Amino acid sequence: MRDFNDADRQKKKGRINLPENPDNLSQEALQDLETAVRGAARDGYVPCPSAWRIAADAGISRLAVGAMIDRLGLRITDCQLGCFKVSKTAHTGTVKEPFTEEIARRVAALGEKGEFTCTAAAALARELKVKPMAVAEAANVQKYKIKQCQLGCF
Repeated sequence: MRDFNDADRQKKKGRINLPENPDNLSQEALQDLETAVRGAARDGYVPCPSAWRIAADAGISRLAVGAMIDRLGLRITDCQLGCFKVSKTAHTGTVKEPFTEEIARRVAALGEKGEFTCTAAAALARELKVKPMAVAEAANVQKYKIKQCQLGCF
């Protein structure tokens, strides 16, 4: 595991302006959030689904959880859309998660409007009752990049 260090923080700040406490949580709520995030971390990483669950259980935004993960020097892993897998960065011609023409059409519509965000991808997967990775694979094949991570990673 590579630590999330000061150089990483500076690089990220150049791309994303993420407030330290996006939900203006009280000190007590921040302490509870820190405890939950530390409890979900394994070897310096917090799985994306665990971060979503922490946000839902605490009734706070996913961005607040992402900010705490950054604050603790942890990293996100197991992105539900495959964004942190090196093998996902460029389509190799091999589809890992099958997708339908309908998924491809809907992804293209979002991508052409510049609205292909993490939130939109997750919503599309729920609406079409498919795995989020099917939506991500359709985007990858069509060379659309997912933007605006709900945890503030990108």
